[in-house]
Amino acid sequence: MPTHGLLAHVVRSGFVEGAHHGTAVALGADGRVVAQVGDPEAPIFPRSANKPLQAVAMLRAGLDLHGRLLALATSSHSGEHFHRDGVRRILASVDLTEQALQTPAELPAGVHEGALWRRTGRSPSAIAHNCSGKHAAMLATCVVNGWSTADYRDPGHPLQRQIAETVAELTGFPVSATGVDGCGAPVLAVPPVGLARAFAALATATGGSAEHQVAQAIRTHPDWLGGTGRSVTSLLEAVPEAIAKDGAEGVFAAALPDGRAAVVKIADGAERASVPVIAALLRRLGVDGEALGELLDVPVIGDGRPVGRVEVVGI
Repeated sequence: MPTHGLLAHVVRSGFVEGAHHGTAVALGADGRVVAQVGDPEAPIFPRSANKPLQAVAMLRAGLDLHGRLLALATSSHSGEHFHRDGVRRILASVDLTEQALQTPAELPAGVHEGALWRRTGRSPSAIAHNCSGKHAAMLATCVVNGWSTADYRDPGHPLQRQIAETVAELTGFPVSATGVDGCGAPVLAVPPVGLARAFAALATATGGSAEHQVAQAIRTHPDWLGGTGRSVTSLLEAVPEAIAKDGAEGVFAAALPDGRAAVVKIADGAERASVPVIAALLRRLGVDGEALGELLDVPVIGDGRPVGRVEVVGI
């Protein structure tokens, strides 16, 4: 098991009620580690934070997506109407429909959209799953290459082998484990420091490279990467030059155009800790704390009002 360190206290009414441990790492523009907690070379499952790397692999394999739809391919979207319409556009570009998706059926993750579906009696749907943009892009990549679409999630499929090779190249570490992600696609284990280096590579890429295309799509269309009220969208809007991606079980990665980068993994999987910790790492790297705003200040609620906060320590 990886060695974790203390990253945040949960403070209620001046009393330390709990704590979040995990691993965090920040890289300077020269690629050297400038801050760390825990062991940043111990592999983790980055979960959806791997999606920008997966998108690079798909572009290299011939996927033809740009702008909003490329951002959607890297997304863990909220299932808002424009997200679902975008997924249909990706599929239609290769003469497929949403029936080809192998994402689990879910309600939209967005609070308002999910509530509307419940009120109107709509059933969970594969296209509403937060990973449907990635899956649509995977299917489109398969069609472009003449690969089978029926088994596109299989780790031995040519698509997934290409993705694994690209993840290893960008992170500088071999994939140490392969698991089944929440969406059914493979999830690849790499160390946090490797993930930070990969995000730095995307953020500093220039010209027409796949890395540059993915980074620009993320910077330009943060609402297509996450959605209304999502932390990753708020971060990208607060720091427009950044790229970032969150992942399940308390993972968050971000990088700036000069190569400064940061990754956090919360051991207990709590997003409420990953958000202020990644913001604190970015502040440590020189990002204006005022711009980060509410991302740094996560309240603890009592009687319907803030009575404390999640306080980052050790960064």
